[in-house]
Amino acid sequence: MINRVISGKTRVCGVIGDPIEHTMSPVMHNAAFGALGIDYVYLPFRVQKGDLGQALAGARALNLAGLNVTIPHKVAVISFLDELDPIAERIGAVNTIVNDNGNLRGYNTDATGFLQALLDKGIKPEGKKVVVLGAGGASRGISFILAESGANLVILNRPAEIDWAENLAREISRAFKKETAALELNNKNLAEALEGTDILVNTTSVGMSPDTDETPVPMSLLKSTPVVFDIVYNPIQTRLLREAKSAGASTISGLDMLAWQGALAFEKWTGLKAPLELMKKEAAKALGK
Repeated sequence: MINRVISGKTRVCGVIGDPIEHTMSPVMHNAAFGALGIDYVYLPFRVQKGDLGQALAGARALNLAGLNVTIPHKVAVISFLDELDPIAERIGAVNTIVNDNGNLRGYNTDATGFLQALLDKGIKPEGKKVVVLGAGGASRGISFILAESGANLVILNRPAEIDWAENLAREISRAFKKETAALELNNKNLAEALEGTDILVNTTSVGMSPDTDETPVPMSLLKSTPVVFDIVYNPIQTRLLREAKSAGASTISGLDMLAWQGALAFEKWTGLKAPLELMKKEAAKALGK
């Protein structure tokens, strides 16, 4: 790590969202910039919904190198961009923007980061049966990248929002010409869906701090699930992951996805290989682990 000196040559990256206080991205990226000795700095910017267009115009005017995008702007930001990466276009959500001389191009490193976290553990989705819990923004990116990678999906969502799961399943079925099931998230449907499942992915917020005693899946249903991936990263080891490990499953934490999506964004902004393990370590440290 080097002492940072901000100058007129320093390139600025950042993250826009509302709220923004919880973000781990500045910790990860500033540690990575420092470790590689490059003249970049990363800042959080709170941007309210009505100010999104002005924020993107400001990014151009100030010649920011790039931005991450978090809740609630990942879909709305698309209308202010000049180009979309094909994956981001298919998913319909952006979490990373590269500014190339005023041309703003959007990417979805949430989806590719999730996939890399799987591949990093030697797990290839092709031909696998994957049960995805949740049908919100995170599930959308993850479900699309899994389907594109050849997985067969079952999407479960809470009864009050089953239409989200049905719409997502319909889009994936149409896009990839493969049947994708959508079910209400209850113990009966979970038990049936988990029969013969290769990978279980939790994209819901169940089990997130401060409600760390909660889990979306009873332990009794985890016995035959080989791989469990919980995208919640606070706490790093959720109750779902602890119980899955006790049941004999291989587990992947949301911290892996967090670090990978950050590393992929870093590489798009700088053209350099990101120090993935350092970014993961710094995020874990910031989470108090």
